[in-house]
Amino acid sequence: MLLPRFVARMSCVAITVLGTGMVSGQNYPNKPIRIVTSEAGGGADFVARLVGEGLSGALGQQVIVVNRPSGVIPPETVSKARPDGYTLLVYGSTVWLLPLMRRNVSYDPVRDFAAISLATSAPSILVVHPSMPINSVKELIALAKARPGELNYSSASAGSAIHIAAELFKTMAGVNIVRVPYKGTAPALNDLIAGFVQLSFPNAATAMPQVKSGRLRALAVTSARPSPFAPGLPTVAAAGLPGYESAAPSGIYAPAKTPAAIINRLNQEIVRVLNRPNTKERLFNAGVEAVGSSPEEFAAFIKFDMARMTKLIKDAGIHEE
Repeated sequence: MLLPRFVARMSCVAITVLGTGMVSGQNYPNKPIRIVTSEAGGGADFVARLVGEGLSGALGQQVIVVNRPSGVIPPETVSKARPDGYTLLVYGSTVWLLPLMRRNVSYDPVRDFAAISLATSAPSILVVHPSMPINSVKELIALAKARPGELNYSSASAGSAIHIAAELFKTMAGVNIVRVPYKGTAPALNDLIAGFVQLSFPNAATAMPQVKSGRLRALAVTSARPSPFAPGLPTVAAAGLPGYESAAPSGIYAPAKTPAAIINRLNQEIVRVLNRPNTKERLFNAGVEAVGSSPEEFAAFIKFDMARMTKLIKDAGIHEE
């Protein structure tokens, strides 16, 4: 869930990838491609359909988005698929977080997938109810330390972007803020607006309309750099918690042992799709930033994030609900 600073170099990597010239695997594809993702209407489904639309035109084959229930089913499905480039996965960090939160996951997030590209990143916004007597991250930390266990934050499901961002904040700030779980982002936000909880970490697309209306007060953005989704808002790191960084990624995978020539062909075309102005605009309007990376950078990011999340999930006692 944490987006490392080397992702800031992705645009340079993407240019390098696009400049590699001819690639092998020129007979691929010769039949339709399936992209497996979560339920229709979700964030991963939105990214899958944008990428699929672009790939279909670039590769000259139909790309079919296959929706499956969120959770373990989409990655399990793709991990067991034939490694021929015709079954892909578009999914968030659930791919590598689920094995850290539950025991009965049948796949290994590193061994059983070939990373193709980090596709998108979506920052969260640290927001508080307007009745809170604070206006900055430093003041929030000071208040939480003065009133341990008295402040509550609303959260969606275990391992969600809101949950991870909040627990990381608690750990790094050394504060005791109590989680109040909800069945989704909407009810979590509604109870914050109503004042039943004091703070939360919703994504920018959800939070900023409420901030602009005065229903919530924004303190900071969770990304490593200031975000165009929240102009003028400082990062959590710059506003009082150095080193803090949290963002919700989505990525594109193939089954392990998919030939490198096919991975490289898919990567080149996907990066092109993500770099299109129309794609970037559509993602931005949904509160998501297009990234695009090499397979190697994406694989390194997964390992980096798994290492950090393993400790956070263990220390915070996070498990699937």
